[in-house]
Amino acid sequence: MPLDQKIADRLKRTADGLVPAVVQQHDTGEVLMLAWMDDEALHRTLTTGRATYWSRSRRSYWVKGETSGHVQWVRHVALDCDGDTILLKVDQVGAACHTGDRTCFDADVLEVS
Repeated sequence: MPLDQKIADRLKRTADGLVPAVVQQHDTGEVLMLAWMDDEALHRTLTTGRATYWSRSRRSYWVKGETSGHVQWVRHVALDCDGDTILLKVDQVGAACHTGDRTCFDADVLEVS
């Protein structure tokens, strides 16, 4: 069963059919990671409650935590006003980053002058 047509019609995809997904911890607002979704990944996420993404490097779907155990239980999904970004609010189990860090955004903080 494909992605609901009302949702699909709102999405503005990149040339390769992808939409960026910003992932936040649902109760704290902590930004955990950014990943990519296509229509099928979004459909799987909405129907299973598990965050599913498209891997650009492996060119395949991956369910967050499937091999690591660092699962993302989806609590809320929204599109931004332009339909070109997806926001996932999740309950993150363990690390979100492939490096083992809680978030992908804590390793290289840049100074603002």
